[in-house]
Amino acid sequence: MRHLILSAAIPALLIGTTPVLAQTATAPAQDKPVCYDCSGPDGAALTTQLPPPHFPRDLTPAGVAAADDHLALEQVDGAEAMAFVAEENRKSLAVLTGDPRYETFRAEAEAILTATDRIPTPSFLGDGVGNFWQDATNPKGVWRRTTLDSYRTATPQWETLLDIDALSKAEGKDWVFKGADCLAPDETRCLINLSDGGKDAVVVREFDLTTKRFMDGGFSLPEGKHRIEWLDRDTLLVATDFGAGTMTESGYPFIVKTLKRGQTLAQATEVYRGEQGDGGYGVSPAVYRDKDGKVTAVIITRPLDTFRSETWMLSDGGPVQLDLPERVSVHGVLEGRLIFSTEEAWTFNGATIPAGTVLAYHAGQLVKSSDRLVITADGPSPVVLMPAPRQAVQQVAVLNDRLVIATTNNVAGRLTIYRHQAGRPARWEAQNIDVPDNLAVGLGDSSKSRGEVFVSTQGFLVPPTLSLADADAATLTTLKSAPAKFDASRDVTEQYEATSTDGTKIPYFITRPRDMKLDGSNPTIMLGYGGFQVSLNPAYKPEMGKLWLERGGVFVQANIRGGGEFGPDWHQAALDGNRQKAFDDFAAVARDLERRGVTSPRRLGIYGRSNGGVLTSVSITQHPELFNAAVIESPLVDMLRYHELPAGASWIGEYGDPRIPEEAAWIARYSAYQQLRPDVAYPRVYLTTNTRDDRVHPGHARKFAARLGDQGHDHLYFEDTAGGHSNDADPVANARRWARHYVYLSQQLMD
Repeated sequence: MRHLILSAAIPALLIGTTPVLAQTATAPAQDKPVCYDCSGPDGAALTTQLPPPHFPRDLTPAGVAAADDHLALEQVDGAEAMAFVAEENRKSLAVLTGDPRYETFRAEAEAILTATDRIPTPSFLGDGVGNFWQDATNPKGVWRRTTLDSYRTATPQWETLLDIDALSKAEGKDWVFKGADCLAPDETRCLINLSDGGKDAVVVREFDLTTKRFMDGGFSLPEGKHRIEWLDRDTLLVATDFGAGTMTESGYPFIVKTLKRGQTLAQATEVYRGEQGDGGYGVSPAVYRDKDGKVTAVIITRPLDTFRSETWMLSDGGPVQLDLPERVSVHGVLEGRLIFSTEEAWTFNGATIPAGTVLAYHAGQLVKSSDRLVITADGPSPVVLMPAPRQAVQQVAVLNDRLVIATTNNVAGRLTIYRHQAGRPARWEAQNIDVPDNLAVGLGDSSKSRGEVFVSTQGFLVPPTLSLADADAATLTTLKSAPAKFDASRDVTEQYEATSTDGTKIPYFITRPRDMKLDGSNPTIMLGYGGFQVSLNPAYKPEMGKLWLERGGVFVQANIRGGGEFGPDWHQAALDGNRQKAFDDFAAVARDLERRGVTSPRRLGIYGRSNGGVLTSVSITQHPELFNAAVIESPLVDMLRYHELPAGASWIGEYGDPRIPEEAAWIARYSAYQQLRPDVAYPRVYLTTNTRDDRVHPGHARKFAARLGDQGHDHLYFEDTAGGHSNDADPVANARRWARHYVYLSQQLMD
């Protein structure tokens, strides 16, 4: 197991210190009517109206701050903020936990989240299999291992490696396990990531699997958002905070150093340096190895913004830049070829390659140099996979001599093995592995030495099945199937399309009672995300099935633009100034549900978290007539100040930069915090976040709740005090979270 990372974080950052730009964006005069939401139903123009009462008179950072009467709520542990949280929690818990359904929901959710018949998520670890496990006895979890043969059985014999509950008690810390990175090939030395309270920031300690102890004098790093890779048994590649002037505006590192065993960070040797003005999540080293653990390439990614980056290769002579597209995903090295996906159209050696294509090039063909190798017509083909329309690459596993690629075709999963075949011209031979139709297919950990990869399949009504793919034989062997956690016999899943305001077809899934009447009376939850090229694929959600579907509810999942369901172009269609397209897509699905008789505004609620919180907060302010409920969780809401709150500045490539006048103008048109109006009838919304969330600042949700209250709008707000952004700290606490969600949704949509 090279990496067991439990939280695939979009990392957070420190407050930016960039000065206010000299140029300004000025809001329209307060006494002149302006169209602030220019897209009505089906794209019809709305009547012009005066700006909202808290809309800034000018859109410079200073002007935005001057119009904000709740800046004190941005102080995470400030006295005023904590008093606000305590009072809001008191009122909301009385409504939510005081509901007679709450205890039933909580008990049912806890039974699911702590069940011992769940599939233990496996990772290859040395000669065996590793797993991190949480249940009612060990809510913080245990890291453990067994043999693959034992894992295949109904009752594997597990050996505990590290007990996080015991460690927390012994050290008096609220430790949350955030994964381990073990050095190939023997994988007995591991870097353990521990978070205090569930934050993305972690401390790192070296752990010896032979003694099952932290090593005295081993590698140890203080709390931070580190980027660390093993180079060899006694050397790490580290990107972290090396002191004053070594972090970007976003609070991420831009310097990579080698750290030898026994050295302090101050003694580490620099091997790569970006610039302090770099964007994104910080410079990241990646070390690729063959099946025997030999290093085949060291790649350093220097982010320019959220999605654009430079790619460098570390050689004996120092770093050399590779001539790759700025939007690219590097997957690994196979037989000397760098395997990567283009995330934008790319012209190279005279040919233009579409976005979303998987390619294989020798590094010598990619080095920025006047004498680099040039591919010839009868040379090896660099194209592994070029997706068709409505098809997208989701995951790529690089094995020793072949690739395993999971794709989607109209959001249904496929699995294919690719192997390079010699000849003139050379080509990549594709061999499909049979997987069930109309389910999501996900790749787990892979082993180059074994030529195997774990594969999961699941659907909205189909519990997960875990299999082992043998890449050489192109077979899939079932290892474990999860038992059903709710009665799905009365339900059915269907896929439909809505037409957005610009004519784009937006697919969505409906999971509903089979005999449901199409009379608009059905309580319905609609989920959306629409950002960061994240795909919402079919997924078995047992708590949703138990607490919602079994009680006659309907669940809808909308595949709006901004996601990755149809590749990079689907994502980039809703970037920056085109963000409104994602919101229009979501509203189009809501209208389509009403048109089909599935539900009505009285019975339709929406749910979104993180970037989905942008979506849900904007949906409520732009189209309050379409919904009667919204769970807005861990949200970004104040989009004119998001860059000044952790972790906003790293996401400028997704949303745009509010410090630039032109971009501030179109961000302001949808930013929900500024667009609230006292004279609009909004549904009662439920806002929730976490004090220890260092990825999406809790100030967003707090300020939105405070302004709703100022304007007299009924709302609920609850802020948990531990768990972080990922909600992975404690399954027992997570059960309470889901119970609160579904009590609220039941009150709004079923009562």
